[in-house]
Amino acid sequence: MLQRFVVRTGLSPKLLLGYAGVLIFMMGEGLEQGWLSPYLIENGMSVQQSALLFSVYGFAAAIAAWFSGVLAEIYTARRVMLVGLILFMIGSVLFLSVGLPSHHLGTMIPTYALRGLGYPLFAYGFLVWVAYEAPKERLGSAVGIFWFVYSGGLSVLGVLYSSMALPLLGEINTLWSALIFVALGAMIALLLNRGDAAEQASCVKPSLAYVVKGITIAVENPKIGLGGIVRTINTSAAYGFVVFMPTYMMDLGFSRTDWLHMYAALWGVNIIFNLVFGIVSDGLGWRNVVMWFGCIGCAITTVLFFYMPQWVGANYWATVTMAGLFGACLAAFVPLSALMPSLAPENKGAAMSILNLGAGLSTFVGPAIVGVFIGSLGADGVIWIYTGLYLLAALLMKFVTLPTLDDMTTSSSSSQLIKQKEAS
Repeated sequence: MLQRFVVRTGLSPKLLLGYAGVLIFMMGEGLEQGWLSPYLIENGMSVQQSALLFSVYGFAAAIAAWFSGVLAEIYTARRVMLVGLILFMIGSVLFLSVGLPSHHLGTMIPTYALRGLGYPLFAYGFLVWVAYEAPKERLGSAVGIFWFVYSGGLSVLGVLYSSMALPLLGEINTLWSALIFVALGAMIALLLNRGDAAEQASCVKPSLAYVVKGITIAVENPKIGLGGIVRTINTSAAYGFVVFMPTYMMDLGFSRTDWLHMYAALWGVNIIFNLVFGIVSDGLGWRNVVMWFGCIGCAITTVLFFYMPQWVGANYWATVTMAGLFGACLAAFVPLSALMPSLAPENKGAAMSILNLGAGLSTFVGPAIVGVFIGSLGADGVIWIYTGLYLLAALLMKFVTLPTLDDMTTSSSSSQLIKQKEAS
C-alpha cells in the first residue's frame, strides 16, 4: 500500500525502504514517551527532576539534530544515520544497565543524553536524503510522508506497543525491547536500501566553517532563523505534555492506560494529517498552512485539550477528541520541511540543520518550560505559556516568505562565486 502511494505521488521508490526503516526505528525511540515520567515520579523523582532529565535529553537531541543536516551533506546521509544508530544503542545500554538502576540523577542524565544524541542523526539524516531525492513539486508530499512515519513510529505505534507490553514485560524489559525495533529499522533503512542521495557526498569539503554554516545561515538569511524558531515552538507543548499531563489526567480520574490511549490518539490523528497537510500545502501554500492551521490551530486546541476534562469531567471520548484535534493541528507544521530548504536552494543541508535544530530544541524547550514554571504557575500557567508561544509563531510566519526569482538568481550567482574561490 505504501509503495503504491509513493509511486502515485511521483516520488522515487528508493525512498520506500527508508520510510519503512524510520517508522520501525522510531517505534523503539518512542515507546517510553507516554509513561516514563510518571514511572520515575512514582519511584521517588520530583516533577522538576523528571523535567530536568527530559530537558537534557532534548538538549542533546537538539545538538545532534543541528549537526545532522550539514554532516549528511558532507559525509552522506547513510553514514550519519549509521553513527546515529551506534550512539542510540550505546546510550540505551548504558542508561538501562547503569543509569536507571542507580536511581541517581547524576548518573541517569548523561546516559540518557547519550541516547538522545542518536535518534536525530538517524531520522533527520534521512530527512536530508528526502530533501535531495524528492522533486521540488512533490517536496511537500515527500516530507509529509516522512513526518507520517516519524510520528507514527515515535508516538503511535511505540505508545500502543507499550500499552500492551507493560503489563506483560514490566517497565525495564519494555525499555530493553526497544533495541529490537531500533536494530530492525536500521537494517531496513541502511542494509536493504540503496539511494543515490544517501550514498553520495556533496562537493562541499569537510570543514569547521561549513559545519558552522549550519547555524550562521540563520543570521545570513533571517527567514531561515524565524523558521527555526517556529519549528522549535511546533512540538514543544507535545514534549512538555509527557512530563506533567499523565499525572494531571490521572488526578482527574483517568487511568494510565487511558492516558496512553489519549496520547496515541493525539499522534494517530497527527500522522494522518501529516499526509493531508503535506499534500494540501502544495496547493494552498506552505506558509499559509503553517500559519493558520498550525500556529493558530495549536493555540486553540492546546487550551481545549487541557480544560476539557475540567469542563465535562473525566469524559474519555471528549478528551480523546480534543487530543486528536491538537494532533491534527501539529501536523500543519509539516510544510516547514519543504519551505526551509527552498529558502536556501544552494545550501539545503545548512537550512535543514536549522530546521532539525528547531525540532531538537522543542524536545528541550517543552520539558524545560514545565520544570521552570510549574512550581510557581501550576499546570494552568504552563498551558497558557504554550498557547502564547503558538500565537508568537503565527506572527513570525508572516515574515517567512519564499524568495522571488530575482533573489534566487542573485543567491545562485553568489554561491557559484564562493565555490569558485574555494576551488582556487
